[in-house]
Amino acid sequence: MKKTLFFVALATVMGFNNAQAVDWDWKGDVRYRYQSQIQEDADHSRDRHRLRVRFGMNAWINEELSAGLRLATGNEDDPISRNQTLTHHFGGKNIMLDEAYINYHPMMFCGDVNLLLGKRATKSTLFVEDDLLWDGDLTLEGITLQYGKDIKGKQKSGFGAIAGWYSINESKSENDPYFVSLQGAYKGSASDLKYDLGVGYHDFVHYYTDYDMNIVEFFGSIGGKVSGTPWKLYGMYAFNTASQDDNIFIDDSERDAYMVGVKLGKAKKPGQVEGSAEYVHIESDAVAAEFTDSDRNGGGTNCEGFKLNAKYQLVQNMTLGVTYFNFNDITGPDKDLTNHLLQADVVVKF
Repeated sequence: MKKTLFFVALATVMGFNNAQAVDWDWKGDVRYRYQSQIQEDADHSRDRHRLRVRFGMNAWINEELSAGLRLATGNEDDPISRNQTLTHHFGGKNIMLDEAYINYHPMMFCGDVNLLLGKRATKSTLFVEDDLLWDGDLTLEGITLQYGKDIKGKQKSGFGAIAGWYSINESKSENDPYFVSLQGAYKGSASDLKYDLGVGYHDFVHYYTDYDMNIVEFFGSIGGKVSGTPWKLYGMYAFNTASQDDNIFIDDSERDAYMVGVKLGKAKKPGQVEGSAEYVHIESDAVAAEFTDSDRNGGGTNCEGFKLNAKYQLVQNMTLGVTYFNFNDITGPDKDLTNHLLQADVVVKF
């Protein structure tokens, strides 16, 4: 009863009080993390205990209209992390608007087309293989036209295409930064194998003064089962095609980024285990430094190394995980110093 009252109140706030919601889909997760970080020349490690909390809902208002909202911990000045460190003498933690969007999916297109307006998780907005370009916590803000995704943001089988416009900052200037994305992808199967292939183009406009980016990406994966154990091989390649003549700070020799990885198992039920390993190489001018994964090498670009992860489902909806990062700078005075990062997670989903 309390849950029902809560969502009725939430719907009223969002303007759904005159709508008949056919279906409510709500979910959330709480993650407790111990994190230890050290560089080879450091005297001691930096050890932190951190929380991430996310809670939201999606309301299917009618067969052509839905909307979503999610709240999360984090800092409004950090777009790629929803973590809150346990500090400041037990002070309260920030809660922010993490997602807020309208999804119009006209029935004349049989539910294959979505028009998204607002702020939504990148993985639900674009075709994303992994975090080479976009951190997993990033939520894009703008307008997206999707073909080949369901209303939850999952890619359907067959061909898909995405076109989007996203505002990076607004400051009353005629040169406010934004970027435009165009993507095409195909998801299919052959015999017992499943695969997906995709290509994308991301045009950053007025990103910084005298510094724009035009990123081309290629991504794909293939997977199946061996003796009942799921496996998946995946990879991504990105290249900044912006002209050095128009971008005086771009180094022609520092434009490439790539990732290759393998995943075994699937921790969906109690007692199940999964693990993954990946190698990543990101040159200085290859991708947008402020939006790529925040955990590799302290975040940003100009880094290379590997990431190892293992996860175990202890009980239903609760997983234990450990992740190890081993990265160093590609160029610069610290290129021979390895940055080690260890994360131990307890995640509960509901």
